Amino acid sequence: MVSFAAFWAAQRTANVSMIDLMVYRAEGWTVRNGYDLYSMRATYADLPATYPPFAALLFLPLTLLDVADMRGAATFVNLGLLVVLVHLSLRLLGRPRHVPRGAAALGIASLVVWCEPVWTTLRYGQINLLLAALVLWDLTRRAGHCWAGVGIGVAAGIKLTPALFAVFLALYGLVHGWRRLRHTGRTRELWNPWLRQAAVATVTFLATALLSAVVLPRDSRRFWGGAVFQSDRVGRTEITDNQSLSGVAARLLHTGEPSWLWMGLAFLVAVLGLGTAVTAALAGERGLPHATAWAAVACAVTTLLISPISWSHHWVWCLPLLLLLGAEAQRRGSRRWLAATLLTGLVFCSYALWWVPRDANASHPPELHQNGAQMLLSACYPLVGTAFLVLAAVVALRTLRAPR
Repeated sequence: MVSFAAFWAAQRTANVSMIDLMVYRAEGWTVRNGYDLYSMRATYADLPATYPPFAALLFLPLTLLDVADMRGAATFVNLGLLVVLVHLSLRLLGRPRHVPRGAAALGIASLVVWCEPVWTTLRYGQINLLLAALVLWDLTRRAGHCWAGVGIGVAAGIKLTPALFAVFLALYGLVHGWRRLRHTGRTRELWNPWLRQAAVATVTFLATALLSAVVLPRDSRRFWGGAVFQSDRVGRTEITDNQSLSGVAARLLHTGEPSWLWMGLAFLVAVLGLGTAVTAALAGERGLPHATAWAAVACAVTTLLISPISWSHHWVWCLPLLLLLGAEAQRRGSRRWLAATLLTGLVFCSYALWWVPRDANASHPPELHQNGAQMLLSACYPLVGTAFLVLAAVVALRTLRAPR
């Protein structure tokens, strides 16, 4: 509570604008008054609506509060979601064993609230913690649970990127079913809890789209008919805030449109990342500890890397990543794993990407003229994410190749 109170005071002292929260509120007002959602511009930065229309429906309650109350409520809710996300990450890992998980979640949350992705999420009033919690709520359900898949579907309805988790579940379900079919010869083995979860997620996502089409037909046509493909509505690719492969490619090539390099890298990483996630899940059948966590974080990192825009605050998935590395370091009793965990934590707590010159409003942003050291600093999250995918692939493959 002392840490959270200090965090709250620091955010107020910094006079954070919660600019994204203001955009969400403007979306709610636009829907409430029947205006064109995707022609709307809000705040001094002239920001547009970028999420599917279902998200705007969820933002309607924000119009019932004045700005000061809304900001306070958003900070309070996000701090609660941070504790929930840490709790779900610990549940994913089956940890801790000798301390009540709720107490551990509070203790860890009091520390990670100061890391850059979480600080920036609350600074902007973003919804990243909610989306990650919805996904992990799904992935920590028991196999075959009737609600498993709903969280991913709702998260994808709010923001499209979590849909990759449904793709991962479908791929793993298909591979698992095919392996069982070859082993038993029974076709009923093809249907399994992971395919069911992927199907529930897909149906839930389609339900959010259908609800939006019924309530907001014009905005739904506008979004699915073109706005969904306009990544420039989200922001400029080359700025330091963009911690995806497209941002790295833009700064490397000194251009705001690195289409050919980014598309090639994104395709390669998508294949390797999903392959790593599926391999980790399969390795769990061979006894890989924390296999579900390896698969989930690999899928999350893949999503962040291949997305056209992944702002630094989207990397709240660093929390389960760090907890996974820490759990492995404890299990193995390895100093190298402990050092890797501490180094990764340092990257996400150092705010290193903000050490480089930046100006998001400049006609010739300094990010297009970075030297080698500046490029490394502004690519720190993608570098960590890529290193994690390599590590996850090595760990999973070693488990699968080990003798039974």
